[in-house]
Order: sequence, then C-alpha cells, then structure tokens
Amino acid sequence: MKMKIIHRKNRRSTPPDQNRESVVQGNPRQLATTILDRVDKEKSFAEPLLDAFLSQNILSSIQDRRLLTELVYGTLRMRNRIDWVIQSNYTGDLKKMEGGITNILRIALYQIIFTDRIPAYAACDEAVKMTKKDYPGRDRLVNAILRNAIRKMDGVTYPDFQGDPAAHISSFHSHPKWLVEKWITRFGTEETMEFCRSNNERPPFTLRINRLKTERNDVVRTLIDEGITAGPTAYSPDGITISSPGMPVREMSLYKKGNLLIQDEASQLISLLLDPKPGDVVLDACSGAGIKTTHMAGLMQNRGTIIALDINERKIAGLKELSQRFGATIIEPTIGDATEDMGPAYGEQFDRILVDAPCSALGTLRRNPEIKWSRNAKDMKKFPRLQKRMLNRCAPYLKRGGIMLYSACTIDKDENEWVVEEFLRGNSDFICISPSLSKDWKMTDGDGFFRTFPHRHKTDGFFGALLLKKMKGE
Repeated sequence: MKMKIIHRKNRRSTPPDQNRESVVQGNPRQLATTILDRVDKEKSFAEPLLDAFLSQNILSSIQDRRLLTELVYGTLRMRNRIDWVIQSNYTGDLKKMEGGITNILRIALYQIIFTDRIPAYAACDEAVKMTKKDYPGRDRLVNAILRNAIRKMDGVTYPDFQGDPAAHISSFHSHPKWLVEKWITRFGTEETMEFCRSNNERPPFTLRINRLKTERNDVVRTLIDEGITAGPTAYSPDGITISSPGMPVREMSLYKKGNLLIQDEASQLISLLLDPKPGDVVLDACSGAGIKTTHMAGLMQNRGTIIALDINERKIAGLKELSQRFGATIIEPTIGDATEDMGPAYGEQFDRILVDAPCSALGTLRRNPEIKWSRNAKDMKKFPRLQKRMLNRCAPYLKRGGIMLYSACTIDKDENEWVVEEFLRGNSDFICISPSLSKDWKMTDGDGFFRTFPHRHKTDGFFGALLLKKMKGE
C-alpha cells in the first residue's frame, strides 16, 4: 500500500560528533567526565555518547569499558545524593562551581560511596590529577573537598523522612524535588520512595527475538552455549534477559544476523497489545528507528503492510537498515509528520494504528537517568499538546471497527490518561477497551488502561490505551 506523503525538513538535532573527543585516550574516568560535561551542556542523551566512545575502541580492556559505563550511569543516577555530600563539604555555592570540576568531584564520590573495588584514596588521587591537568590551580579545592568527604562520610545527614519526605527522597534517592512532590501527590510517600529507589537500580539487560528468523528457545540455547547467562522474560513471549555478556550485544553474531535486538520488556508488550494480524494494514505514526515496527512485522508474519512514519530522516534511515537486517519486507519507511494532515489517501485505510507518542520518558529513568536532570515543570506542558494533536490527526485514518493504541513511556497522568480522556470527549465514535493480554499480566486498571512500573514489574514505566473506532450507527 504505497501512500504519498509531504516531506518536511528534519528539525531534530544532529547527532553528536563521535570523533572529536577521541584524543582522550585510555582513561575511563576522563572519558566519563567528558560525557557528563556534554550531557550537561548539550542536554544530550548519555547512551549515544557512550556508544560513540566504546565503538572507537579507545579503551582496550573489558574492565575499563565496564568501568566507563558504570561511572556514567551511576553518577547520573545518584547525582543529587552525591551533590548533597559535595555541598556538605564545600563552603561555596555548588551551583556556581565550574561544571567540569563538579563532574570530576561527582565521579570520584560515586566511586568512593557506591563501589567496593576502588579504594577511596585512588579515586581521590585520580580526580586531583584530572583537575590539575584540565583546571590548573583548582586541584587543591578538589583535594580538600574529597578528603573532607572521606573523613566525614559516616556523619553525613539527610533531611528527615518523617519531617520532610520530599526533601529526603530527593536528596537520598536522587531525584529532582519538583518531581518527587508531584509523585507523592499521586502515589503517596512510601510508593514514591520505592519508585525512586527502583529508578536507581541497574535495569535488566533485555533482548527481543526476531520472529521472522528464529524462536526464543533457540536463541536462549545459543546464548547459553556461548557462555552467557540467558533466560525468558516474565511477560513478553519474545523477550530474553541476559547477564554479563563477554562482548557488546551489537557485536554478537545473533545481533548482526538480525535474530535479536535490545528492547525493554515493557516496550515489547506495546506491539503485543495492539495485536496486528497477518494481512492487516497498519500505521506506525511515530516509528522512530523501528524497534516496535519490526516487532509488529514479526507478529504479522511478514504479511500485510506497515506504513512507518517519522519526521526524523536519521531515524527513518535507521528503520530501513533494521528492516533489511530483520527481513521485514512489509514495512514502508515514510518521512512525514503525524501532527499534520496526510491527505484523503489515508482516510479510514488502516486496521490498526500505533501512536507511540513523544513524551517526557519519565518511565525510562533506570536506562536514561539524565532525563530527570534535563526535564522541568515547564517542559511537561508541551508534551500533552503534541500528543493530543497526534491522536486527533490519526483518528480519521482508522477503519471502522479498527483499533488505535496510544502509548507513552511515562508515568505522568497529564501525558497518559488525561490525554486519552480528552481525546474521547472530542471523538464520540471511539471507546476505550480493556486489553485481554494485560489482564493476564495484571497490568490493567479499572478504566482499561495498561500500565507498567519499575518497582512493580521490573520493567520500564509504560502506559497504553486501546481505542476502538465504532461502526457507523453504534
């Protein structure tokens, strides 16, 4: 089913230059500082920056590669708690300190507080050396703060949980206070604390098989034969969890052959909720690089059509590569904007529509801890406006009797149920139906909304609403 779409200039940011920091050789702490500086200054995601460094083979040993990964993600997860310790040992205003020095301190204190195998004196000495090299004259300050922190670590006090639970959770469990206050209003103090604590845990390493090329049991056996601990996921029939792979997943032969890819289990459940059938015509209205798109192709047994739409040309290029590697020939990558009218050719043409909307991504903080430091209350107002526009634009493209799934990787009500409820008020020919699968998973509430949470399901936090378009006269 070929459809013409108006091409628009890609307005997304360009990828970071992956080569300009290659001069930093062989020092995982220095590399971690460089990555954290760029995350702060450019509001970049940590994962592509980290992948860029690792792909350059700057670090020769697997131990150094793992240390770099741990320092980046660990420091981002525990930043508020680390900053509390720094401020407790610094007479100045931490917010006015040079960002590079702050990140050197953060990385050193992460090692001192949260790792067992790195001696405190070694972390301190490395931090002083880096400061002396990059910020001459400031090494004495860094040395003094770190040595004071080491001496006084057992005496650090945090806000009292009973007296000020938001301040306690924010500082000790390392989340912005405005977010903690928002969640306490919704979940209460105890569950908010559990949620924040879970966000700071290392997430499971979860993969998804390609149904078009293999079966889960075969992949699990192959991984085990290669010395990798592997097993099935709890909910997704296509998911596998692994631990301690000897090489990056993207370098595995199974990955290169298109037999598997990296995908959180909750994300896998979204395509299963939509449940596209062989022969269906499907619109993936915000496909990105095609993680869920290729899953749907597998569920459809590569029969039918999937129009995969995205405004970002770079992501569409990634989708084309992934589709080819997976052998998913029914996918038609299309550059376009789902918030704009795509013309009469799209009118009531689709059996299924997935609106996996851009969102705050607050359900993915275990994997993307930098998000909690880059979001603010003002940002939260822009996402619902975009999400509503996408839903309302896509509604006319769905056939009568068809199903549209709205999903988002966030736990925020403004972006989830309130978006759906407002859509339903303005579209009387749609009703929300309860997905049978998520009832079995115990992930559906009384209104039929699908939800997952890290502290409840050990997955990312996702939301989903199945919207049925009624037949005429119903």
